Amino acid sequence: MSILFISLLILTCSTLAYGQGTRVGFYAFTCPLAESIVTSAVRSAFNDNNPTIAPGLLRMHFHDCFVNGCDGSILIDGPNSEKTSVANSLLRGFEVIDDAKTQIEAICPGVVSCADILALAARDSVVLTGGLGWSVPTGRRDGLVSLASDTFTNLPAFTDSVAAQIELFESKNLNIQDLVTLVGGHTIGTAACRLFSYRLQNFTADGGADPSINPTFLTQLRALCPPGGDGARRVALDDRSEGRFDTSFFANLRDGRGVLESDQVLWGDASTRTVVQRFLGLSGLLGLTFSVEFGKSMVKMSNIGVKTGTAGEIRSVCNAINN
Repeated sequence: MSILFISLLILTCSTLAYGQGTRVGFYAFTCPLAESIVTSAVRSAFNDNNPTIAPGLLRMHFHDCFVNGCDGSILIDGPNSEKTSVANSLLRGFEVIDDAKTQIEAICPGVVSCADILALAARDSVVLTGGLGWSVPTGRRDGLVSLASDTFTNLPAFTDSVAAQIELFESKNLNIQDLVTLVGGHTIGTAACRLFSYRLQNFTADGGADPSINPTFLTQLRALCPPGGDGARRVALDDRSEGRFDTSFFANLRDGRGVLESDQVLWGDASTRTVVQRFLGLSGLLGLTFSVEFGKSMVKMSNIGVKTGTAGEIRSVCNAINN
């Protein structure tokens, strides 16, 4: 056996022993009930007549990972923390993460990170709404910094062009297919009227609506979000299949029924439209299975800027850094 091989073997074993990098089953020996506790907490909240928990947790994981990596910094309370940013003001489900953490700390204190709990909860949310599950690599540690100012340039905006979205995703080592796939998470959840009502009138120079909106859908949206109406009113991002994790969202983009401008433009650009078409299985294109690809892209996203080994900490509670 060569010295090089022995050295690599020692390095590999050391990596597995000290948690350098995420892997599936990270807590198999140190806290074997961790994943089932998270699943139970998410299911309990979801079944307690609160289906908004699922898209809330999915978005929360996304917003966490895009700002300084997947380190649970989105969970921290504070006057200037990420949670206080306008971009994060509508997130929900924080109490579910806190509940799971409390249960886990009772049996495995100081072992399971809040960042991992959030990653697992996002997967469980997809499953509860009809999507396929995936194996979640764990072993993340929790970050020590959470600043609202860090969200300004790291989170996509509802007015972003395709070019801006591609640039942002590429900065996180995610490609165009990952972009379209992850945006497809909008198949569950809602958006406030104030995030898209500007598209419904006075969008063009002559005072018209965004021409990419289907005329019938435009009438529907105007009824839901009239001028001077309640800007906080929630409207389904996938009105044909609200609450169900499926490909209906992509059919909506094809039919001019995308609610957010940043979603609808994915159909108007050739590079992203091709991926949408593959999810729809249109003739002449090699198809993609959305639920399968979503899991793959989520694994890639969940490894953005992770803190492992001795970086960061394992928080005792998820909403505060350890004393």
